[in-house]
Amino acid sequence: MQKRQQGLTLIELMIVIAVIGILGALALPAYQDYTIRAKASEMLLAANGCKTAVTEAISSSSDSNVSAQLPKACESQSSKYVSGITVDGNGVITVTGNHEALRGSTSASANAIALTPLQTGDTAINGSTDGGKPISGWRCGPASSNGLPVKYLPASCKAS
Repeated sequence: MQKRQQGLTLIELMIVIAVIGILGALALPAYQDYTIRAKASEMLLAANGCKTAVTEAISSSSDSNVSAQLPKACESQSSKYVSGITVDGNGVITVTGNHEALRGSTSASANAIALTPLQTGDTAINGSTDGGKPISGWRCGPASSNGLPVKYLPASCKAS
């Protein structure tokens, strides 16, 4: 009787390796995008305290011009994913991500998210005239300078 050969042939093994390589090539970019979106969510979470401080500064002011107070409303903070948080005279919060943490985005400098306070509707707050008025919500998106690409923004930021 002949001895029956068991196991994979070289061709079968090469096909299995090729299929695994193709699956890996398809999955890796999606995984990298997912990790950057998760880090961008952490950036937004870091801005929550600042959003509260800006809301309080605008809403509770007795003076209609709060543009000088708003940049001092919250302290700049840094963390593993955030290199800094700034506020301008109109209450726009800019969260700048850490270059190393956001590695894999389209550009090393495209790493900032802006949060804009809104009045009723979709009108942005004007720091010179809107002190004492309530904030109805926040608009989230890429910052005007070095903005994080839209595809990396969390779903909560894209919807607003």
